[in-house]
Amino acid sequence: MLRTVAATRYVAPFREGGSLPALCEADDDGLYVVKFRGAGQGRKALVAEVIAGELARALGFAVPELVVADLDDAFGLAEPDPEIQDLLRVSVGMNLGVDYLPGALPLAPATGELPGAEAAADVVWLDAYLTNVDRTARNTNMLWWHGRLYLIDHGASLYFHHDDRRAARFERAPFAAVREHVLLPYAASIAEADARLAPRVTEQLVDEVVGLVPDPFLDGDDRAVYRDYLRARIAAPRAFAEEAERARP
Repeated sequence: MLRTVAATRYVAPFREGGSLPALCEADDDGLYVVKFRGAGQGRKALVAEVIAGELARALGFAVPELVVADLDDAFGLAEPDPEIQDLLRVSVGMNLGVDYLPGALPLAPATGELPGAEAAADVVWLDAYLTNVDRTARNTNMLWWHGRLYLIDHGASLYFHHDDRRAARFERAPFAAVREHVLLPYAASIAEADARLAPRVTEQLVDEVVGLVPDPFLDGDDRAVYRDYLRARIAAPRAFAEEAERARP
């Protein structure tokens, strides 16, 4: 179960994206990047954040702590922006908080500060498994903090759940977008990453991770859909890993 905090103060919006996440203070004196259930990207982005983020953490990747950020109906009333007020009004209750990493710097390959080749391959493998389309040179969604690479912003993962007309055996599909992955040019063998990571994605781990998604994020959707998808996708042979290996420069 994710830890729950009560959001106590709206500090500032992040206007880089379209969903208006915000930096908020909570009753544990922590600062969190809060992603709101009522935002344009919708609650499914929060489902993807929890599943992808917690699966990554279980596999040993560094991910900021995810919490349930609870908003009461008086939260943010002093915020003068009507767009933000409307967003907060439709997001009363459970939202997702991501631990804020002060002073963290975005990964910028042009500077030459990169993870090792095996670590890069592991990230590529993870994103191919989770169909994360949002780890590109335009938007790396990785931060250096205290000498460690943190993975953030997984809301674009598991994009199958946005399509109600899924093809047969969609779970087994390769992942063409892996060719745009920012770390692919720097990655060691994806096949070897597959051998390292795939055996650790057990049915028990999948069940535990999917079970962490709060019910309000699902809003009546069957969590078994996610469980079955992740189980089927990890079964051998894994087309996503084979395609990622072929895509390496």
